[in-house]
Amino acid sequence: MNIALVAHDGRKQELLDWIKYNYQKLSKHNLYATGTTGKKIEEIYIGVPISGYWDEHEWCYDFKDVEFPFKNKINKLLSGPLGGDAQIGAMIAEGKIDCLIFFCDNLIIQGHQNDIQGLSRLASLYNIAFATNRTTADMIMTSPLFDNDNYHRIIPSVIESYKNRILN
Repeated sequence: MNIALVAHDGRKQELLDWIKYNYQKLSKHNLYATGTTGKKIEEIYIGVPISGYWDEHEWCYDFKDVEFPFKNKINKLLSGPLGGDAQIGAMIAEGKIDCLIFFCDNLIIQGHQNDIQGLSRLASLYNIAFATNRTTADMIMTSPLFDNDNYHRIIPSVIESYKNRILN
């Protein structure tokens, strides 16, 4: 499955935390991300705790292994405002993206708002799984259809009929 990962600055850490939580499932798929988000995903490390101890108010852990599960495995596109959102939109239209996880900051108007709206429109039009928040992303990841090789999304017939329309 080809999964696009995007986050506005105000929600990047939330997306990174979600990716850390789901890294085992995500590492089995082809991942695409816009510029800065892609760089930050590559820097994610997962430590395996070998021992823990209580230090006054919290547990502290010693780690035996640290791995960077996404190092050099992210297909990084342009930054969103520089065309990365448009690149993902084109990939959706070409059938190259199956799922879009886009943690949007809806409290701030973005300079590339039209591209963001375009992504939402294309995700809906081409019937791909689309999450704009952690709850929906969690539901997509836990769906029995997520890793089901027999599941194929249905491209709405309106797309084919629109391609073949007769112009007068």
